[in-house]
Amino acid sequence: MEVKVAGARNDGREHFRVIAPDKRGYGRTVHPGGPVSYPQPAGDVRALIDVLGLDQPLICGFSDGACTATVLELRHPGSVRAIVNHSGYDFFNPEAPSFAMSRQMLGDSADATHTAPEAMARTVNTSPEMRATFESMKADHDDAQGSDRWKTLITETCDRYTQYAGYTFADLRTTAVPTLVLTGDRDEYCSAEDGVPAYRALPHGEPAVLPNHGHCITPAAVQVVQEFFLHYCDL
Repeated sequence: MEVKVAGARNDGREHFRVIAPDKRGYGRTVHPGGPVSYPQPAGDVRALIDVLGLDQPLICGFSDGACTATVLELRHPGSVRAIVNHSGYDFFNPEAPSFAMSRQMLGDSADATHTAPEAMARTVNTSPEMRATFESMKADHDDAQGSDRWKTLITETCDRYTQYAGYTFADLRTTAVPTLVLTGDRDEYCSAEDGVPAYRALPHGEPAVLPNHGHCITPAAVQVVQEFFLHYCDL
């Protein structure tokens, strides 16, 4: 687990203590084996909150991490004080194109039922953003858990990325904490249009769309997250 301080007000004072855990099977956190569905990493985060003695921390996730952050509050209400779902709300739309896109990327076919890691390595080269993410992921996992560990990771998480899990936008109505729905106007996986029903379903939701942004984390996205937390939370 990596712990570091980040974020600042305009006067330069450091303001956030950031805890960035590796999910099971990722980085230095091992996984016993088998598929990993969203309730498992959400439960793991809840357990981490308890072990560290955190009092309703702020939680921010990107893409897969955003799904985990949102499911955490759905399954363990009151665990956090506020949520940022950055490009992870497609999970709540059974018709989202991202499921077929993920099957294409992970299995080399929009109808794939199994992973094809080598095909994925070729596919990500068509997108500079995805290629950079893939290379970082591959290096992290292979360095921490052995050569070609990333292939096992893809197999364990394939269903989570490619299959609709049954949650809907309507489920978000039970989310009692402030939630930011954040995306880029060029995000292929989480469109601004799909962000609207997600934000409207949230009792305390707020939308944010970054111009000229795809499926990636940028300094502009980090700034929006910081401003959201500072505005809505008594820090």
